[in-house]
Amino acid sequence: MSSEPIIVDRPAQPYVAVRGLITMQTFARIADRFPEVFGWLAARGIEPSGPPFFKYNVIDMAHELELEAAVPVAEAVEGEGDVFGAELPAGRYATLTYRGHPQELVEVTGGLLAWAEERGIEWDMAPSDRGDVWAARVEFQLTDPAVEPDMNKWETQLAFKLRD
Repeated sequence: MSSEPIIVDRPAQPYVAVRGLITMQTFARIADRFPEVFGWLAARGIEPSGPPFFKYNVIDMAHELELEAAVPVAEAVEGEGDVFGAELPAGRYATLTYRGHPQELVEVTGGLLAWAEERGIEWDMAPSDRGDVWAARVEFQLTDPAVEPDMNKWETQLAFKLRD
């Protein structure tokens, strides 16, 4: 079940993250690193300022994706080691909220991309030899798996930045 897509203005959002190259079959390599990011923040007494998210930087579905496991913070933070600080850019985003198993997110994402194409909406994205490079293509994880273990009840908000 998905909400209807809407366009919203989002302020810039600082965050900390780890980055990796994955395929759809090795997605867990980056997803399993959230505890590392949360641990890094806890060791420094920094509280998250919102739900964790995946940020897709480069997408080549047939080969490889550059993906971040990220946690928003109230103020910019310098990273250390594999953990780095960055910022989601301010701007207009197409968003929708999906409730269901994460395996269905590929289909849900396809629906959002088709919705935009039907309306002539352009993404803040550019093709490259590595794949499509996105300014901000984000999946906010609204459900804490420790609280709700049933993946069919998880909520995910997609937020894809539009071209200015």
